[in-house]
Amino acid sequence: MKILAICGMGLGSSMILKITLEKVIRQLGLDASVDVTDITAGRSQAESADIVVTSEELAERIGGVKAQIITVKDYFDVQEMTEKLQNAIEKIKKE
Repeated sequence: MKILAICGMGLGSSMILKITLEKVIRQLGLDASVDVTDITAGRSQAESADIVVTSEELAERIGGVKAQIITVKDYFDVQEMTEKLQNAIEKIKKE
């Protein structure tokens, strides 16, 4: 599974998302990788991702992609990330 963490510049916030996501991935025992990028490159990279994780503001700029888009409020909140990631995975399985 390919997960893409997107922030405005592709540096700070996306790295925080990646760290939190990798912690959740380990806890859930998932076979997944997390890449980070900025919003400009993220629009095209989202086409090859299964899940995109970003803020609500940036999610609107990604546009219509096949990937499940997860928006998070607190990039450090493992519980929020776990719940939203599990929901996205369930949606993917149903497709």
